[in-house]
Parts: sequence; C-alpha cells; structure tokens
Amino acid sequence: MPKPRIDPKSALVFRRRLATWFRRAGRDLPWRRTRDPYRILVSELMLQQTQVSRVVEFYDRFLNRFPTLGHVARAPQRKVMESWEGLGYYARARNLHALSKEVGATRDGVLPADAAELRTLPGIGAYTAGAVSSFAFERRAALVDTNVARVLSRVFAPRLKPKSPRDQKQLWGIAEMILPRTGKAAWTHNQALMELGALICTARIKRCGVCPVSAGCRSRDVVRPE
Repeated sequence: MPKPRIDPKSALVFRRRLATWFRRAGRDLPWRRTRDPYRILVSELMLQQTQVSRVVEFYDRFLNRFPTLGHVARAPQRKVMESWEGLGYYARARNLHALSKEVGATRDGVLPADAAELRTLPGIGAYTAGAVSSFAFERRAALVDTNVARVLSRVFAPRLKPKSPRDQKQLWGIAEMILPRTGKAAWTHNQALMELGALICTARIKRCGVCPVSAGCRSRDVVRPE
C-alpha cells in the first residue's frame, strides 16, 4: 500500500486553521493550565478509556492526595488504588505506582522530557510518551490517539482505517509530516487535533459544516464505516 502524500502547503493551511479554531473554541481543562510533567502524566493516564467529564471529577482530588510523583512512590500501592477507585481500569494506577518507584530509584524522581525515554517507563506507550513530552516539556513530539487517528485518516487518507493496527504506522507518519517545527507550536497543534476529534470530527457525527479544516478534507460529507 503506497504511503499517503501530503502537500507541504496544504499541511501549513491545515495547521493554521486548526490552531486558530482551537484558540477560540478549545475547552478550559485543568491539565491544559499546567506544564508540570507529573500532573500531565496523571491526566493522560486518567484519560485513557475514560471520558473527560469523568476525569475532571477525579483529577484535582487525586492530586490533592498525591501532589507529586514522590508522594505516589512513598505510598503503599493499595492507597494509590483507593484514590483511583471509581475511574476503573486499575492497571493504570498500578502502572503509575510502578513508574513512580522506578523514576525515584533511577532518575532522582524526575520524569524525562524525551518521548523515547518516557516509553521505557512502566505503562507508557507511544501516545502517552508523545503527550507528556509535548504537553509538559513543549517538545516537538507527534502523538496519535483514537481521536487524532480518526481526524488524520478522514482529512488526509480516507482509505486508512483508524482502528486498524496495520494502518497505525502510516497514521503516525502523517502526524509527523504535519507537525509544526517548534515544540511550543506543537503543543497547540496536538491539543487542537485531539479537541477536533472530540468535539467536531467525532466517531458518530461529522460536523463538516462547522469544521475549521473541512475545505481541505478528503472525506468531507462522505459517510464510511470506521
């Protein structure tokens, strides 16, 4: 299967329109007001397979109980699990506790900024590594979650299926191709991609009439199975 080709000018227009829309329409979420790596990590772990509204309920409460990664490391695992109760998918809490122990023992309690280094830590996959690197350290790091994969496939490569493991590599390639050159711009770009998939280009409804990047979308008004 040939790789998708993206015209640099089209990518630039896409980035600019997306960023402009996000600055106007992006939600005010607590983890977007911080660059603290630990707080970003907690938010990203909580957001895995959990709705934003649900995470908002638990986020500050968990951080009040465990304000730093060191507090997590020093606590018994059962205490961390108790504070996670109600969010479900408890492997995330176990991974956070294991990660805190490892970072404390091998990195003086400091999370690395590089996405590749972050991936070596317990429970950190490609998306979470890119998210922490981009959102906490403003590094130029691509990321692809469910929402981003859907947006990228619809806009740039309708033949790719966002849920197909076979197509994931190409979607990550597209994410890299359209990523801004600087880390600060990448922060806005990545947040905006996720927001577009959450609010406009959703799995159930494609709101093409109000989409900021619909003019260059290759699947505008086309309904197809995911």
